[in-house]
Amino acid sequence: MAGAAAIRPPAVAGAFYPADPEALLEAVRSSFSAARPPRGDAAVPKALVVPHAGYVYSGAVAASAYLRLVPARSSIRRIVLLGPSHRVPLHGVAVPGDDAFATPLGLVPVADDARNAVLDRAGVTVADLPHAAEHSLEVQLPFLQVVLDAFDVLPLAVGRTRPEDVAAVLDAVWGGPETVVVASTDLSHYHSYAEARELDARTAAAIAAAEADAIGDRDACGAHALRGLLAAARARNLAVEQIDLRSSGDTAGDHERVVGYGAFAVG
Repeated sequence: MAGAAAIRPPAVAGAFYPADPEALLEAVRSSFSAARPPRGDAAVPKALVVPHAGYVYSGAVAASAYLRLVPARSSIRRIVLLGPSHRVPLHGVAVPGDDAFATPLGLVPVADDARNAVLDRAGVTVADLPHAAEHSLEVQLPFLQVVLDAFDVLPLAVGRTRPEDVAAVLDAVWGGPETVVVASTDLSHYHSYAEARELDARTAAAIAAAEADAIGDRDACGAHALRGLLAAARARNLAVEQIDLRSSGDTAGDHERVVGYGAFAVG
């Protein structure tokens, strides 16, 4: 008899977003209502860059990116989701051993074939600990559960890693229009509002130019994942579009110590 499925339970439900399913749906819908809608001629992107703070802080910025997926909601079947390991020191890239990630909205299957496809890439290991309490990937799933019909996910926790090694991992699972890559990162942390605007504008310009080497570790908490995506985008001559750029000082925080948030489309 087959063993029970291994499920990674929600770690930040009730903190970064509501634990009650109806309240969570309302929070996601409110984020979309406050988002910046795409132009009528905007193409469905191959990849997105989105923030990962609590929904009251960065939900509308993330939603501005996820709106770009709506026209392809029935054809996108896989999300390659990469972000930082905030709580567990990590060198390389960790994929979970779990069969699915749970949110209050239900289960998201982990793509076993994609997991197997990246295991021969440099620095990739199976490790559940970096994923167990990590919010940067988890907070994206409810948005995707609302935007898309049915999909699976390859969660990648990215530690200290060369951009070319992350790009090589993405190469293995890049796929076609059925696959979208989502890189999760916030921008500057705990500067004054005015200083954060200046720092984040510079970082946003580097992202839009796909200049991975211009993004420092302190410019974005998901810098290693972000640099890898930008390296993959540059190798494919893909354009990067800034969708939104704000901070907690623009949403639900004060202006003394803010965190920056950006949303970008790659395609």
